[in-house]
Amino acid sequence: MSKRFFLLPIGIGIVAAVYWWYGRDMAGTTMLGVFALAMALFGSILLPTVNDVGPTAPVDPDWEPRKTR
Repeated sequence: MSKRFFLLPIGIGIVAAVYWWYGRDMAGTTMLGVFALAMALFGSILLPTVNDVGPTAPVDPDWEPRKTR
């Protein structure tokens, strides 16, 4: 699988660097940096599982849906 999902966190990191360069605001830069790290973690853990399709629980063959009135 390609590593293209890291482009978003890199872009957020660039925005954080530009924000720091122009505003010198440490709090905003830190929040953008933490958000970039969170998106990198999200991308590396969850996005490779997108193509996995299947039931999330065992299927009971004897179960019948409840009839509604």
